[in-house]
Amino acid sequence: MRRLLSYAAIAMLISATSAVAATEYYVAQKAGGGACSVVTKKPDGTKTMMIGTASYKTNADAEVAMKAAAECKKK
Repeated sequence: MRRLLSYAAIAMLISATSAVAATEYYVAQKAGGGACSVVTKKPDGTKTMMIGTASYKTNADAEVAMKAAAECKKK
């Protein structure tokens, strides 16, 4: 019984660590204009600018937001 509880505790620790390490995605554009891209690190505002104010849970969500952003459609 103790062994089962030990395994359960280890499994909970592993799952909690995975949830904390979840990646966020951002839509970014180089300062001064240029192509937009999806990045995993929040843009710093000097070299890259964040498009919008949201972070996204999946890369696919960020891609959709990038295609919809007016700043990213400029050529």
